[in-house]
Amino acid sequence: MTNSSDWNASRTGRRKRVTSVAALVALALAACSPQPTSKPAEPPAATIAPGVPPATPKPETAPTVGGDSSPIRLSALSNADLQSAALQGELGCSFSTPTASPLLVAMGVVASKTPAQGVVKVLDSMERVTAPGGFDAMLKGAVFADQGKTVTIALTGAAPVGGGESPGYPATLTYDRADGARLTLTGLWTCGP
Repeated sequence: MTNSSDWNASRTGRRKRVTSVAALVALALAACSPQPTSKPAEPPAATIAPGVPPATPKPETAPTVGGDSSPIRLSALSNADLQSAALQGELGCSFSTPTASPLLVAMGVVASKTPAQGVVKVLDSMERVTAPGGFDAMLKGAVFADQGKTVTIALTGAAPVGGGESPGYPATLTYDRADGARLTLTGLWTCGP
């Protein structure tokens, strides 16, 4: 038979061990938890190196100006879209943004007055456009048009971005709709093989 004082001593010892373990766990959790600060941390300020243009706006967030206030949303062209468009020409040009590539593709014949043929995709609808002067007339930008729309590519920089055989040039794409609505995007105009 156990004596009651031994039993109480054993019980007290277990309680002390459980309390000690619980205290250690609480301390460990507190050490791993983020400590509150007197004021919330501010995100680091964005830095833009001199001579580097700011980031290109995403097509989804570029505002449409004018018209019936319905937005113009250009979608990237897929390989299937380009195959179904069956554009004719020897060489081509394309307009792309960092978030959508390509938004306009056009093909033309070198040293020809035959109009260049292009295609853009508004939401899920493919729209054909043409520009006078063939491939050579597209090199420094072009004005494409067709029923109720004009798509203007204007170079905004003289120096190419990147290298290779067909580097892109900084440019804007401006889509003008017949109702007066306009969307302007910033990206790259790339021409070549």
